[in-house]
Amino acid sequence: MTGNEFRFFLSCDINLPVTFRIERLEGKLPFAKSPNSENNGSTDDGTAELYVECALHIDGAPFGLPTRTRLESAGPSYCWNELITLTAKYRDLTAQSQLTFSVWDLSHGEELIGGATIILFNNKKQLKTGKQKLRLWAGKEADGTFPTSTPGKVPRHERGELERLEKLVNKYERGQIQRVDWLDRLTFKTMEKIKERESLKNGSSHLYLVVDFCSFEHRVVFQESGANFLLPSPIASTNDIVIVWDPEVGKINPSEHKQLKLARSLTRGVIDRDLKPSSNERKSIQRILKYPPTRTLSGDDRQLLWKFRFSLMSEKRALTKFLRCVEWSDVQEAKQALELMGKWEMIDVCDALELLSPVFESEEVRAYAVSVLERADDEELQCYLLQLVQALRFERSDKSCLSHFLVQRALRNIELASFLRWYVAVELYDPAYAKRFYCTYEILEENMMKMGAGMNGEEDGFKRWQSLVRQTELTAQLCSITRDVGNVRGNTQKKIEKLRQLLSGLLSELTYFDEPIRSPLTPDVLITGIVPSESSIFKSALHPLRLTFKTANGGTWKIIFKKGDDLRQDQLVVQMVSLMDRLLKLENLDLHLTPYKVLATGQDEGMMEFIPSRSLAQILSEHRSIISYLQNCHPDDHGPFGITANCLETFIKSCAGYSVITYILGIGDRHLDNLLLRDDGSLFHVDFGFILGRDPKPFPPPMKLCKEMVEAMGGAESQYYTRFKSYCCEAYNILRKSSNLILNLFYLMAGSNIPDIASDPEKGILKLQEKFRLDLDDEACIHFFQDLINESVSALFPQMVETIHRWAQYWR
Repeated sequence: MTGNEFRFFLSCDINLPVTFRIERLEGKLPFAKSPNSENNGSTDDGTAELYVECALHIDGAPFGLPTRTRLESAGPSYCWNELITLTAKYRDLTAQSQLTFSVWDLSHGEELIGGATIILFNNKKQLKTGKQKLRLWAGKEADGTFPTSTPGKVPRHERGELERLEKLVNKYERGQIQRVDWLDRLTFKTMEKIKERESLKNGSSHLYLVVDFCSFEHRVVFQESGANFLLPSPIASTNDIVIVWDPEVGKINPSEHKQLKLARSLTRGVIDRDLKPSSNERKSIQRILKYPPTRTLSGDDRQLLWKFRFSLMSEKRALTKFLRCVEWSDVQEAKQALELMGKWEMIDVCDALELLSPVFESEEVRAYAVSVLERADDEELQCYLLQLVQALRFERSDKSCLSHFLVQRALRNIELASFLRWYVAVELYDPAYAKRFYCTYEILEENMMKMGAGMNGEEDGFKRWQSLVRQTELTAQLCSITRDVGNVRGNTQKKIEKLRQLLSGLLSELTYFDEPIRSPLTPDVLITGIVPSESSIFKSALHPLRLTFKTANGGTWKIIFKKGDDLRQDQLVVQMVSLMDRLLKLENLDLHLTPYKVLATGQDEGMMEFIPSRSLAQILSEHRSIISYLQNCHPDDHGPFGITANCLETFIKSCAGYSVITYILGIGDRHLDNLLLRDDGSLFHVDFGFILGRDPKPFPPPMKLCKEMVEAMGGAESQYYTRFKSYCCEAYNILRKSSNLILNLFYLMAGSNIPDIASDPEKGILKLQEKFRLDLDDEACIHFFQDLINESVSALFPQMVETIHRWAQYWR
């Protein structure tokens, strides 16, 4: 949902009973004296038995019978926490509907404590939701007439800091304020102190009843049953802006639709065939063709493309835009569009990915996209395989062209088969699409089992499939080990000893496999067993395993295995880093990136390639500076800063590459513990729990470029820092050329369960689109990106957070 959209339900459409929860009474109860204590002056201050009587009033008249809560005598804090369901339904309510609440005490006969009234719709005609704190009118029964004499709302002139904070807490609980754990804890602690201070200052003069109203997915706007318009807001005597909700927003305008149908009449096809756009029309068409795939075409744009569809057939970039302007519900128009599609200039693979997005439902269009994908080689197809598996969600049937295409290509390449099997297996946990993904899984299994042995001595299909199944058996055993090790009390060293004890004893079969297993991360590598002495555990809450495997060719292969962490987001980010590295190298720009392998093997488990490296936090702690560390690794008395020129160049290039990529992908939560440096000078990032602009830290800089990294380049005035900025700008402009490809890949992930995409796919993709600054040319982008770098270097605030994070790591 974009910032300009307002999604809502109409009250007249909600056929549910009015429901709310009466929670508690706040404030000190003015206890009455008991008859036996009148002469001796003592008070009986612990025997109150309270109940709340609530009733619905519509337009000032009672509607239905009053409802009572149970008796509550557990003072001094009286908490009912009772759900009340009225006989009236939301569709029965009017704009002047009110709820009345009267609190009664039965300890000494029936005595009225106080009452309060709340109107159910606010002045914007929206239903009130969430917690409401009502001030009771002492000794008065709640008044349901309109306007009421016992309003529960605190008068504006009496509202203080407490009322302001409670309003914000209500928004927070409804999800309208972003949650930041560490900041929330500090805030709520401070709020408790403010509450204590205010209660001491004001005494116990008022009682408050806390009521929690039912919340809905979207806001509920009042509308009378049977009406096709909203009641107009009363005309104010002031010049205030009055918001009027229009229920027809987003619906098709019948006049425009009729005009469009007439303009697209198929009898005009003969005329349109020879039409050529004028100079201005050609400029408009070129502007439309440059639109990113996320942009919706306007009515005029669609009309222009349809009018000149015949002259655009030689322009391959125009096909996806043309197919967007087709009225697919019109059988004749759809038929003509499909005929033209078959004669159109063949599109690129990048554009074929767009045709597999949820926007295109036509099976013929999606089949055409698959036919284009057949031109991609295995290396390119593997770059998009994760997204192509997600695109199965948007197919019309379980056995689609896309599903069969993926299986057929996997049968020809064991590496593709291994990844396809894992990507599909992980999606079996999604109940909405489990059947579809299982169907693809079955097709892959059946077809592979039927395969014979290869011409070059390759395994037959049965053995190939078994080698892939053994990957799952291995990960299941690693999950079991992680649980056993996690249950060991004591420090990390004791857990490491337990791990090696398990591998050498009960699970010794893992040190030597009967048959080699294909590595899940790199299927062309055959692993033969775990080396216990070289396996360890990381100092972390989830106790990830660091395992060393022997390989069939006599080498070793190191991985990190995690249980309890969803690696699907990390898998996506590393895939994008790998793709961007490929795009940069195609333009002869090698920035020495480290796209290590990541594979999610379940919803909360997975493995990643172990790259020997050290965190910047550790390097700065031991060597005081990055330069000192690199001097230690690659000394050269004649080189810049006493470092070999190659090592410094590798560092500068890798810093530039990751600065650009983390900016584009909106990678958050960057600190010196998830920035790693290899001995050859390559810097790389790990741990991508926050993407697309989300960040748990306040005021994050646009990109993670700390002053220690700039100092390692010789400072902001050095020639090496200038070279760094040059690499950044060059890489940024190269990746901007492939913005459509990157946007299409993220668009195909819109239906996935990746946290930072699933929360609001449309918003996330628009944020990604903004990062490419498609409104600027290459030269303007150079100035823009240099300004971003300068802004990030001067952003000193994050340094304080680094210290806090290091403290957390130290005491973990």
